Amino acid sequence: MALFRIFLTALVIAVAGLLATKTMFPLPDRQGIETTQAIAASDRTRIGAAVLREQAAHPGRSGVIPLAGGGEAFAARVLLAQTAERTLDVQYYIWQGDTTGYLLLDELRAAAERGVRVRLLVDDNGIAGLDAELRALDDLPNMQVRLFNPFTLRRPKLLSFAFDFFRLNRRMHNKSFTVDGAATVVGGRNVGDIYFAFGPDAHYIDTDVLALGPAATDVSEAFDAYWNSASAYPAGMILPAAPDGLVQLQAGVTRAMADDLAAPYLAAISQSPLIRTLMAGPDAVEWARLTLVVDDPGKGLGQQGAGGLLIERLAAILTGAATGPTVSVDLISAYFVPGRHGTGLLTGLAAQGVAVRVLTNAQEATDVMTVHGSYAEYRPALLAGGVGLGELRADPLIPQQDKTLASFLAGSASSLHSKVFAIDGEQVFIGSFNFDPRSARLNTEMGLLIESTTFAKAVTRAVDQVMERGAYALRLSPANAVEWVTQDESGAEIVHATEPNTTWFDRFKVRVIGVLPVEWMM
Repeated sequence: MALFRIFLTALVIAVAGLLATKTMFPLPDRQGIETTQAIAASDRTRIGAAVLREQAAHPGRSGVIPLAGGGEAFAARVLLAQTAERTLDVQYYIWQGDTTGYLLLDELRAAAERGVRVRLLVDDNGIAGLDAELRALDDLPNMQVRLFNPFTLRRPKLLSFAFDFFRLNRRMHNKSFTVDGAATVVGGRNVGDIYFAFGPDAHYIDTDVLALGPAATDVSEAFDAYWNSASAYPAGMILPAAPDGLVQLQAGVTRAMADDLAAPYLAAISQSPLIRTLMAGPDAVEWARLTLVVDDPGKGLGQQGAGGLLIERLAAILTGAATGPTVSVDLISAYFVPGRHGTGLLTGLAAQGVAVRVLTNAQEATDVMTVHGSYAEYRPALLAGGVGLGELRADPLIPQQDKTLASFLAGSASSLHSKVFAIDGEQVFIGSFNFDPRSARLNTEMGLLIESTTFAKAVTRAVDQVMERGAYALRLSPANAVEWVTQDESGAEIVHATEPNTTWFDRFKVRVIGVLPVEWMM
């Protein structure tokens, strides 16, 4: 009884302490925060003039260019920032304080200082170590920085979860980079070395596209909704004053420029044909019908909003009578937890004769073991239901010199981070949405549905090649146990009865995670 009273007293003290801390660190009053809107594309800017000219020749369509490799994706963002003349609207979940992060942040500063209006919206969960730099940038006359679902207690920041978990557990996972209202980059990449395949360490393999014209207008409107939402706070309200913030930024840029590994990326910027392509409007730009699919920003506060949930629109695309697949679905998802509903949807399509394939990370390649543990529980049902499963290996055999989409979906010491699916070789979705409960119900997400046989067939070919040479093909044994099948360099089949290249303890952890009630957060 005495122990119970001690426990109860400690619990009461802990709860009181958390409530007191929440009272000490409240969210600021948003009253008086300025509402601003995107500036439409204009022929008074170089990019605007080029895009509007081509747009007139392709009514109802948007231009789209794939950004396959990390170096190309980084160079595209830098070049677009350097070319901007009126506006830069930039939205990211993670912005790292590393080589590519500092170089790109400095490009935003340079754009603001030459008179471009820069609006940077970042999720406060993904800007570790950049408080001073972001506050200093927010103080520039032409630049505004806002934080989505901010942490009011800055140090130790994560302690805020203890007294404000249900708000802070909802994050803005969107990624877009929009220039002069005419061109935008959308996809799965955040900003940081690991996303741009920079440096000698493990990299994320990702996919994004540059979209021109009406799609950029749609992304601008979505950006405005998030920028002016109840979850977005000016950095000056949250971050402490940082008189030396720009000095710290410059120091980071100096370190980045001095890094020998930066040379290829700086060369990629100078050698990229991207801006010449945009200005000339050659055949390298495909004009297709693009549809932006995006969550209502109210999702960040647990409010569905009038725009609905992105997952509901994706489910409609995958099951609708008019747009639903009849031949094939190829789904690439770094973090794949289909749940009972998603498993039923995919196996239902397979039962209708649709060839359904899913490519995700193997346990040896994943960087989030908790997600893998939740996913593992659905493998038997998916395989029994006719869904083809492939898991990316940590040592794929696809050579990087093969300049194909497949070579960018698999690479030595890499982890899949792409979020893509193709339907019937005719449509492809590229965005930030992971096929897991967190993307479905907690994080806000966005992506582009592209009606293009060129893009869709490229995804299917990539899955073909990766399944053959870079992934384990999963199947059920006669005893209904999962098996992992691959081939050696001579083509001989190798069968694994347990998750390849893992220890018994790794597999034990995955099993434990699979039975814990945490799937809703994955």
